[in-house]
Amino acid sequence: MTPQLMVQPSLLMHSGIQVAPVGDFMLFRFTEQLQQRSEQLTERDQTAALTAEEAAELAGISELSRIFTFINAQLASQAKWCPSAIDDWYDSEPNSAANTVTPPNI
Repeated sequence: MTPQLMVQPSLLMHSGIQVAPVGDFMLFRFTEQLQQRSEQLTERDQTAALTAEEAAELAGISELSRIFTFINAQLASQAKWCPSAIDDWYDSEPNSAANTVTPPNI
């Protein structure tokens, strides 16, 4: 494991996190401000224009995103809810989704 300089993800939680309802359970999400900051830093990273401080901030945001992805996947797998209209999730995206999940026998 290679050590990495990053902003501690816990420092971002007080102002950058929200809990949003999805069906009958809640998911952790970034606030609009933190999402925009993540996108700004990612764009700057793609042009190699990040400062060391910005790189540490992006690393912390990315780690928090990975944590949320894991937690949200666990919450979703425990829920007895499945969206009936995936189109609502991505209003601007073309409908190319296919449901390949088979619910467990309960």
